[in-house]
Amino acid sequence: MVFSLFSRFRTAKPSRFFGVRLVTVAGAAGALTSEHMLAGRGTRALVRVLDFLGGQFSAGETSPEHLRIGVRGEDEAYFQLRRMGYVIVARNFRSPRCHGEIDLIGWEGDTLCFIEVKTRTSHDVKTAEASVDRHKRREVAEVAREYLKRLPVSCQWRFDIVSVYYVGRTSRPQIEIFRNASLAS
Repeated sequence: MVFSLFSRFRTAKPSRFFGVRLVTVAGAAGALTSEHMLAGRGTRALVRVLDFLGGQFSAGETSPEHLRIGVRGEDEAYFQLRRMGYVIVARNFRSPRCHGEIDLIGWEGDTLCFIEVKTRTSHDVKTAEASVDRHKRREVAEVAREYLKRLPVSCQWRFDIVSVYYVGRTSRPQIEIFRNASLAS
């Protein structure tokens, strides 16, 4: 499907139209500059148009709505993190040796971040960050260990959770970033 293939290879920075709340468990929050807020607006608009056209002209493959919302949330999280200065090096990383997937892997300064993105359309049931249960944390830890085998032993790393909420169908997302979330259950 053109939509899902294209959306995995985005390199643009996001626009400034997000409601973002940064939650830092340990450490200080990063500062956003106006330069970051204005960077990449045209590229992002082009990516959205191409995604729309890809969806219109795909060969009848449509995924369930909850999966499309999840992909949309991952894309919004990707753009937001890029805007905040993260350097994303992998999306939807899987290892052939273990189950599970890590949504985003990126560097924030000298720290490697393994990022789980959870998208919700309502605050009514379970919060997005609470839905990263013990099973999911174990899977992420296992895949992260596989990824870390490629890097020097002294590499600093952490696990982050990004919650993306869409209140209405066309609403701008509300994004919360939980840094240093524990992988322990």
